[in-house]
Amino acid sequence: MKTKSSFAKIANPNTVAVRLRTGCVARLVVLLLLALPAAAQAQFTYTTNNGAITITGYTSPGGDVTIPDTHNGLPVTSIGDEAFENCTSLTNITIGNSVTSIGYAAFAACLSLTNATIGNSVTSIGDHAFHSCISLASITIPNNVTYIGGYAFRWCINLTSVTIPDSVTYIGDEAFAVCSSLTNITIGNNVINIGESTFSRCTNLTGVYFKGNAPRPDFPNFPVFDPKPPTNATVYYLPGTTGWGSTFGGRPTALWSLPYPLILNYEPSFGVRTNQFGFIISWATNISVVVEGCTDLANPTWSPVRTNTLTGGWCYFSDPQWTNYPTRFYRLRSP
Repeated sequence: MKTKSSFAKIANPNTVAVRLRTGCVARLVVLLLLALPAAAQAQFTYTTNNGAITITGYTSPGGDVTIPDTHNGLPVTSIGDEAFENCTSLTNITIGNSVTSIGYAAFAACLSLTNATIGNSVTSIGDHAFHSCISLASITIPNNVTYIGGYAFRWCINLTSVTIPDSVTYIGDEAFAVCSSLTNITIGNNVINIGESTFSRCTNLTGVYFKGNAPRPDFPNFPVFDPKPPTNATVYYLPGTTGWGSTFGGRPTALWSLPYPLILNYEPSFGVRTNQFGFIISWATNISVVVEGCTDLANPTWSPVRTNTLTGGWCYFSDPQWTNYPTRFYRLRSP
């Protein structure tokens, strides 16, 4: 059974305010105005469904707000569509680790929001989730997020740098469009699809760093970077990754030179193969890297296995002797 409640006991409810929203479907939203005591903590309206809570609205003044993990013994698992939309006094939001999804426009137009910390269990950030959060300067995206919706951070004009974790597989249309202060963004190694105009009108963007293979644009005939107004961004990719040409999404590409050698442990070529164990080493062109092995990390004795020259910035290493050991660990050493 689905019920709607408030985190606070309603003591002296005032009148009911009616707000008419327009869009694809006109909806009437009724907000209870509560007479809360001065010392009251942040309060939320919510629904329960199958023993879990979805936050549907916010009824307190704003400032720093934390979404709790539980309420009355039930987990808080979702932030609903438009739950904090237009909460212009909200300055900081910390989302508990029980929340798994952030809904459509959940924090859109929170004009004073400067920082958002997203809990470790969130897997989906919905369309328009932080749209027009013009003061947002910092966003922490956890390693479980797989989906970043369209327009999710559009018009976040104070964001300067973003790191998208390896867990993300999809980035929607215009997800970071008009982030005019954004100078660089690092994208994890599992992004498969990237939307149209994802970085359009990011006029200060200089570098987009991809850790994995080239993703597929959702609309191959449309740019990821709109040409007007122009951006000077270069798309960087790791040596040994695939699918890259001289341009991507309308911008030039270049090899991403790392300060240290790296094992690409997400590639299909990583792991056990017929009579061998192997992986790709990525770093820089024409540099030698020694792969060392040991059998006990508690008391390691590292021995060189093979010296590899990274032609084109990468090489494939394989060890046909790995079956001769009950366990086998590897590390890289460079001159």
